[in-house]
Amino acid sequence: MTGRVIFVSAGPGAADLITLRGARALGHADVVLADALADPALRELAPNARWISVGKRGFEHSAKQTEINALLVKAAREHAVVVRLKGGDASVFGRLEEELQALAEAGISSEVVPGVTAALAAAAQAQRPLTRRGRGRSVSLTTAMTEAGELIAARSADTEVFYMAGRQLAALSRQLLAAGWAPDTPTLVVSRAGCADAITSEHTLADLARAALLHRGRPTVVTVGTGASPVQGQDRILRATKIVVSPETLPVKAPHTSQSRS
Repeated sequence: MTGRVIFVSAGPGAADLITLRGARALGHADVVLADALADPALRELAPNARWISVGKRGFEHSAKQTEINALLVKAAREHAVVVRLKGGDASVFGRLEEELQALAEAGISSEVVPGVTAALAAAAQAQRPLTRRGRGRSVSLTTAMTEAGELIAARSADTEVFYMAGRQLAALSRQLLAAGWAPDTPTLVVSRAGCADAITSEHTLADLARAALLHRGRPTVVTVGTGASPVQGQDRILRATKIVVSPETLPVKAPHTSQSRS
């Protein structure tokens, strides 16, 4: 018997950000291969499935991609419906290409269910639209670290969004300034976007490094440029839900969390 694999995008954090299609797929699953960053509450959607953790976390020990590929193929050959549960959106920095290739080479059919990626969750969390009429026509999504362990940042869009940037804030600021961004460019940092304990802080690009302690140890997205600027008239309404870090502000220790999600 050869089954099929459904790649389900779980969203960036809270379980209720999964799509209805993704939830239905979990309900039909015989086995679920889940990322470490997927909300454990999603298990309730697949009570009869066998759950296998194939967690991948930045800077921590995790399953190798080749091992995940082999597990995926093996599960599909033993079960009718296999769900590969990925955090965020599977198509955005989710190593989806390698897993699709492994299934194709094994002759196994697959389906991809889209989801909410961290950049969108961060924009929603801070109420900062990524595109703006007349002045924000382009958005770039970039991982803050290459496969070779290098940080590469430039100026390629009106709004730049950097994933997995929490440990790179000082270097990211320096590279973006060198690439031509102005020191006073609006910059937004959101950690654990979409979760109840999300933290949002705003900065100028020159002062981005000051956010490091506040967001330490948490999945972090950095938005630079037009999409990081506040919406006119919202400042008073949203001030209670955000942290503004200025040169005179001391870093605030981030709250302890038992699990970080992207």
